[in-house]
Amino acid sequence: MSIVGIEELEFGVEDTEKGKRFAADFGLRPRQQDGDQAVSDTFEALNGARLRVRALDDADLPEAFESGSTLRRMTWGADSPEALQTLRERLADQPGFVDHGDALECRDPNGLTVRIRVSTLRDVELEVPAINQWGDIRRVDQPSPVYEAAHPVGIGHTVFFVDDLTATESFYRECLGFHVSDRYIDRAVFLRMQARGGHHNLFLLKVPHRGRGLNHVAFTVRDIHEVIGGGLAMTRQAWTTFIGPGRHPISSAYFWYVNSPLGGAFEYYTNEDFLTEAWSPRELEHSLASFTEWAVEGGIDIETRRQKAPHERA
Repeated sequence: MSIVGIEELEFGVEDTEKGKRFAADFGLRPRQQDGDQAVSDTFEALNGARLRVRALDDADLPEAFESGSTLRRMTWGADSPEALQTLRERLADQPGFVDHGDALECRDPNGLTVRIRVSTLRDVELEVPAINQWGDIRRVDQPSPVYEAAHPVGIGHTVFFVDDLTATESFYRECLGFHVSDRYIDRAVFLRMQARGGHHNLFLLKVPHRGRGLNHVAFTVRDIHEVIGGGLAMTRQAWTTFIGPGRHPISSAYFWYVNSPLGGAFEYYTNEDFLTEAWSPRELEHSLASFTEWAVEGGIDIETRRQKAPHERA
């Protein structure tokens, strides 16, 4: 039994037109249906992972786990019908359980509605020029790319503020089969879907005086150059940067976070660690240095290509 990907994120938002403009500017493509007819509220990454922008009071959305614009339902993909059947048995006694036949739904201990279906994600083949490093020259007679915008490959992970870290972690590990990658003692846990995979697909964070809710959603891109190109493109479209570019030493990933009208922040990232069964989770004290090795606060100004001065930041 294995969860293999993030299939869909459904947002309830206060301003749907602004939310859809943000999704398109971020590099997600309007989903095509019946030939060339676009689904007006649905956007896709290259692997087919979907993002839906719906009204805050949309009757088809489940109850929100925090006020305002936020994520309302998250869909994970199982690797087979047999895996879905195993999950049907594991989730049957969870709060809000509904069996839709081809999909299962319940609420996790943090109040978020979780849906699971057999995965429909596509394989993606992309040309990614190599990086030259000391003693390891792989790119010859070829310049590194410069990206005018980002086109995310897929939804790599989500991060949530949680009220009950222990209960929420147990749900994802015991019911969905997730694995611990690393932990901040009494503060947070990084979880990955499978024993072999990227550093984390889910990060649960308990912060004093901050109730449950969405922190951010992260999208994988080709390389560090696309992280930069995407961030600059969002700046060009007048979206504000939360923080980035930067690097997380705990996962090795390069990042750029953009403030989102859908709720929380949206992240471009690349170069995360790949873990296997041989990995031993680390027990770390939470600190700024362990989470962010370096970062540009407020982003880079598209005109000067320098960090914005404090008075220029939104």
